[in-house]
Amino acid sequence: MFQLIKFSALLFYFLFFSVYLYSETNSVDSEMNLQTVKKITPLQAHDLIEKLKYDPDFVILDLRTPEEYKKEHIENAKNLNYYSKTFKNELNKLEKDKTYVIHCRSGGRSGKTAPIMKELGFNEVYDMGGITQWKEQGFKTVK
Repeated sequence: MFQLIKFSALLFYFLFFSVYLYSETNSVDSEMNLQTVKKITPLQAHDLIEKLKYDPDFVILDLRTPEEYKKEHIENAKNLNYYSKTFKNELNKLEKDKTYVIHCRSGGRSGKTAPIMKELGFNEVYDMGGITQWKEQGFKTVK
């Protein structure tokens, strides 16, 4: 009888730790594949831009038309035309492991682009909304 109890306890111990180790391994795997796709305010975007402006793995992505971009844009922003027929293809060519702050004029195009970037496997995307809100907060643009 004592042997049966001892065997049962040993079996329970083995099963418990097998499940524990399995769940720990899976949580590490899922943490490694986490994506950040998040809506932020112009103030948060400004702070992020100031913090990362010299980081080569940081990109400000302006999703407006080239004409809108030429009139004014956030300093060092790269332009990718949301209305281009090849937009999704061009977006997919960008490096997925960089950090992106995306924006458009008022937030519509960037709001539609953030989920696309998530689907395409981008690691870190912050949707600031529109350059209109950026300027309303008193932040500068360049021509």
